[in-house]
Amino acid sequence: MFRQKITMPALVVAMALGTVSCEQQAQNQAQGNAQALTAEDARNFITNAQAELEKLQLPAVQAAWAYATYINQDTSAVSAYLSEKFSSRQAELAKEAAKFNDIQVDADTRRQLNLLVNSFVLAPPSESAKSERLAKLSSELDGMYGKGKYCPEKGECMSLGDMTAKMAKVRDHKQLLDIWQGWRQISPPMKPLYEELVTLANEGAQELGFEDTSDLWRGKYDMPAEEFGPELDRTWNQVKPFYDALHCHVRAKLGEHYGTDVVPQDQPIPAHLLGNMWAQTWGNIYELVKPEQKMTVPNVTKALKDKGYDEIKMVKQAESFFSSLGFDPLPETFWERSQFTKPRDRDVICHASAWNIDDKDDLRIKMCIQKTGEEFNVIHHELGHNYYQRAYNQLPLVYRGSANDGFHEAIGDTIALSITPKYLKKIGLIENIPDASNDIGMLMQVALDKIAFIPFGLMVDQWRWKVFSGEVKPEDYNKAWWELREKYQGVRAPIERPADAFDPGAKYHVPGNTPYTRYFLAHILQFQFHKALCEIAGDTGPIHRCSIYGSKEAGNALNAMLEMGQSRPWQEALESLTGSPQMDATAVLDYFAPLKTWLDKQNEGRQCGF
Repeated sequence: MFRQKITMPALVVAMALGTVSCEQQAQNQAQGNAQALTAEDARNFITNAQAELEKLQLPAVQAAWAYATYINQDTSAVSAYLSEKFSSRQAELAKEAAKFNDIQVDADTRRQLNLLVNSFVLAPPSESAKSERLAKLSSELDGMYGKGKYCPEKGECMSLGDMTAKMAKVRDHKQLLDIWQGWRQISPPMKPLYEELVTLANEGAQELGFEDTSDLWRGKYDMPAEEFGPELDRTWNQVKPFYDALHCHVRAKLGEHYGTDVVPQDQPIPAHLLGNMWAQTWGNIYELVKPEQKMTVPNVTKALKDKGYDEIKMVKQAESFFSSLGFDPLPETFWERSQFTKPRDRDVICHASAWNIDDKDDLRIKMCIQKTGEEFNVIHHELGHNYYQRAYNQLPLVYRGSANDGFHEAIGDTIALSITPKYLKKIGLIENIPDASNDIGMLMQVALDKIAFIPFGLMVDQWRWKVFSGEVKPEDYNKAWWELREKYQGVRAPIERPADAFDPGAKYHVPGNTPYTRYFLAHILQFQFHKALCEIAGDTGPIHRCSIYGSKEAGNALNAMLEMGQSRPWQEALESLTGSPQMDATAVLDYFAPLKTWLDKQNEGRQCGF
């Protein structure tokens, strides 16, 4: 199941891509601008750049880790300072790399140069004061979210974790509305900072030759930026009929529970009723929408408690999954340096993330683990990032990343798809595998998280691309946000929202400046990966009952793709595992085919659509 998370902080993402040293280039130019640049100059530039960046990035990443795990004024200042210094240097060198655009070079050098130029999340302007301001804004927004709390007039203040837990269980719509509104009090102060950040980031992107930050973000996918959006729409349209069927059933069941005056059957679903602070996943309302017939669905949360699992044992078990595929154990430093639980004495960013501090072997995860079945899945997902990071750590610096950012998210989720009853039985968490008559319940649980998420995963960056391009003006930020949510998700704000509400800021990835399309891609690719790996593992049963646990053949095939890192276009990496270079959602439909048949039957006579 999907949890709010990031692979790495935006700073670290930028660092994983590389840049270079200006000194030598400046010296060359000082000798005479009339001297033409050569292919050898380009190769020397890339080599020197990566050597320089490897020295610069470690203290910056260490400072980012310190800030994420101990939020205070000092860690914020140090992290912002080192982030700005690194980003400024990176921007200088990216601009130098662009000077080789018209030089004939070998394909490998050209790819490295392109990755260098296109390596930013937020490109800092060349003017130092503006660059410093951009770094400060980014740090401030991150901290505002991390320290966010809701303090009702009566009662104790609640953290996001407290509110998230309540929304998962509370079934009183008025109490849910209070929590939903309460959390969104943190974001209006972010709006003027975010407006300023957009202006500065666009200025930096334009200095690199892009139209704006939207153009920069969409240009990272081994295809023309203008073709990327239509490719996402093509894939979404493959899934949309199934999503529409799920939406129709869920709305009908919510209408039965809360009344059709609260959940009108001809309108989008009120966002506070779906069991999640952002209505991005719906798994917490399973009990309201599940099949009426008695189902035997493993209760992993209860099993973890009954078997005496603590937070560390949960992580150890996830590690053993990868070991069963033939991967080496995690280093001892992983266990010494990771954050597994929320400290009692300080503010931290709890959103799960996976880090490689030195870009080699200093692997870590940062979580505030809760002993639940959902968190058990999240841990497997985060370790997927770590094993991917280690697989490509011998490549040149600019290649130390996933084939595209969706691959990094998809790998962990692919592993989580193998947390089936077959796997749970093998590791002793359950005694019996439920028969196929229970599959509708299991598929419903998975769909409420993964299928429900897909349009949300698409619309977050649809909103940001419009903001960065100027299509959506600051006074319309909130209006555009809810228009897109209604269009893609069929979900609406439960009450009228003021123009200055800035509800996008209540979602971490917006103030955290973490691109979100990766999660949409991951929710498509993971099923494509899972289907291919199940075939390699020789599992001939239904794809939704398959687990690759224990298959060295599947592990070898997976690792071969992971080791490619970003050295080749993502289409080639995809083809190396699946046999096809095209992203294809038919594997999603194959996985959920029994549920789609069931939903269509349930929806007979209902009013569907939004």
